[in-house]
Amino acid sequence: MLTDPDRRERVKALLIGGVVGASAALAAARRRRPAPMSQRPRPVGLAAFEDAPCYREALEGDRAPR
Repeated sequence: MLTDPDRRERVKALLIGGVVGASAALAAARRRRPAPMSQRPRPVGLAAFEDAPCYREALEGDRAPR
């Protein structure tokens, strides 16, 4: 059988391990939470590219006389 000091050490290790494991689980749960979306809705599809500077330059290049 285990002596009293051995039992205390095992219980102490179990409690410390439980606290460390619980804190790791909480940290992992926080990381998995999705980031909040901005207040302004983002454009979808081609509308996302219509405001890009490179797209505007391409349109101006197509409209310019050759």
